[in-house]
Amino acid sequence: MKKDTLQRFLFDEAPVRGALVRLDDSWREINARHDYPPVLRDRLGELAAAGILLAANLKFDGQLILQIQGQGALRLLVVEVNAATRTLRATARWDGELPADADLATLTGQGQCVITLDPKQAGAEPYQGIVALEGGSVASLLTHYMERSEQLDTLIMLAADGDCAAGMLLQKLPGSSGDEDDWPRARELAATLKQEELLTLSADDILYRLFHQEVIRAFDAESVAFQCSCSRERVGGMLRMIGRDEVESILSEQGSVEIACEFCQQKYVFDEDDAAELFAGPQDPVSYTHLTLPTICSV
Repeated sequence: MKKDTLQRFLFDEAPVRGALVRLDDSWREINARHDYPPVLRDRLGELAAAGILLAANLKFDGQLILQIQGQGALRLLVVEVNAATRTLRATARWDGELPADADLATLTGQGQCVITLDPKQAGAEPYQGIVALEGGSVASLLTHYMERSEQLDTLIMLAADGDCAAGMLLQKLPGSSGDEDDWPRARELAATLKQEELLTLSADDILYRLFHQEVIRAFDAESVAFQCSCSRERVGGMLRMIGRDEVESILSEQGSVEIACEFCQQKYVFDEDDAAELFAGPQDPVSYTHLTLPTICSV
């Protein structure tokens, strides 16, 4: 069974496309860096699988960022996907006890999902969409987003546990016509897939199990991997962004500035000599997300 793969496919005789993702080693690598309660871990895994699925149809060099923000016990889920390299990283924050059987809306309280497309092309502006937490699950809220905001008939199915995160996306091709029964039939067949099958069957087995009576064209499977984009250089840029006065204030109190990446837990330490070197040259503007000083940031 192939692991850590994205498998895209197309119906040859119906205006429908789809993708299957399975995260094994990459998902376990994310988990190994944190001690998440199972209910939070599984929601983060679903969001990670969804991020790869949504990035599968993006034709740009940049990042897709999914953030679920809440005011309940679950404070934040974040998944960042590099659309070009099929790499991802993920993290979460929570506060207090998380009910084991609670749905997403209960865990977050008053919350929302923010979807950001951040292209790397010069002059290109990021796009951001905000989604209400409808339906009580990661799959349902993203399905609602695709149908309402992107005007695409979509089915998203997700599953995750401690060892694997997986998902399937099915969409009616934009601007297509075809037989009016094509999309309802494909959706009905896909909806019979169980979460256990998502987590245990290969992409080939799932496609045969669901669509053996259809003509399916499967593209070459693409590898997916965990990769954190943090580095000492990026942390240095972040420190320059917050300014010399703030950094010197931390140095006077603690003797050094210690930054830990919230995604991979890599620690970076800057002493007085390091800080002096940082502010010796020209200061380039840099933007970062999930910044908390003096001990934790995401870069």
